[in-house]
Amino acid sequence: MTSAPLATRLSGAAGPLFFPVTAYGPDGGLDLDAFRAHVRQGVDAGAAAVFACCGTGEFHALTQEEFGACVAAAVEETAGRVPVVAGAGYGTALAVQYARIAEEAGADGLLALPPYLVLAGQEGLSRHYAALAAATTLDVIVYQRDNVVFTPETVVELARVENIVGLKDGGGDLELIQRIVSAVRTELPGRDFLFFNGLPTAELTGLAYRGIGITLYSSAVFCFAPEIAGAFHRALTTGDDATVDRLLDGFYRPLVELRAKGRGYAVSLVKAGVRLRGLDVGEVRTPLTEPTAAHLEELVGIIERGRALVADRATGSGAEENRATEGQESA
Repeated sequence: MTSAPLATRLSGAAGPLFFPVTAYGPDGGLDLDAFRAHVRQGVDAGAAAVFACCGTGEFHALTQEEFGACVAAAVEETAGRVPVVAGAGYGTALAVQYARIAEEAGADGLLALPPYLVLAGQEGLSRHYAALAAATTLDVIVYQRDNVVFTPETVVELARVENIVGLKDGGGDLELIQRIVSAVRTELPGRDFLFFNGLPTAELTGLAYRGIGITLYSSAVFCFAPEIAGAFHRALTTGDDATVDRLLDGFYRPLVELRAKGRGYAVSLVKAGVRLRGLDVGEVRTPLTEPTAAHLEELVGIIERGRALVADRATGSGAEENRATEGQESA
């Protein structure tokens, strides 16, 4: 691990945040060789961080032994080039156990997933995440989605905890997240607290979140089409609205519409995409199910269109640069 704080390393992220899938072999057991290759490919493709064993990585389906092995493998493969953040979830006692396993495996931080099943009040949520943070020296990012919806006051309270360094929003209530951002900014001026767009296929809402100052986001597309995810990230970061719109219209919107056709497709479509790219990471574990043959065929077409859009943009940029150079030489 590097000595630089996680918040510092993530705040200047120059690429998408990579949430790798967890690889399984033909017998359904963990395939660490394939997982290592997947992580290595993502880092080589420009990932700014690796979030191992989180939602896309089927945290819910892993034993503690598998979890620890995957986190350790991710740490070894990244070799300090980018931070590794591990999932931690369920009730407080189990979340603490996962946190300690992640710390022992060398992770740089934790993504605190929502507690299992229960609908807790704000006081209970605050105590849960504070207890998790107190049980480890790792920096913690809390994840707002499903059964965890914070008030601005609760986020301010959590942000006062030294090693709770950020909030990932998977709810999509922009009014609420704007009030949360404002509350933290007002009540804790100077606090280096991070906010992430954590919606499934976050690129689709990237412009909206960027409008309220949230530039960090998780990219599931990066798992199976890093060239598309990277091109979109560059366009969004540099204000290339034409490329953003082209990829939204031709790739991301069709992908999201396909994702909506099946339960659990936010994970199983991604895993199918990784296999289509040539790396056999196995199928999802139950209770998730694989996409239908028709939906896989549709996915192939969507990915092909996305790659064509990126290639067209690259060719067009090269032509524009050549024309500009020729113009300068003429002058």
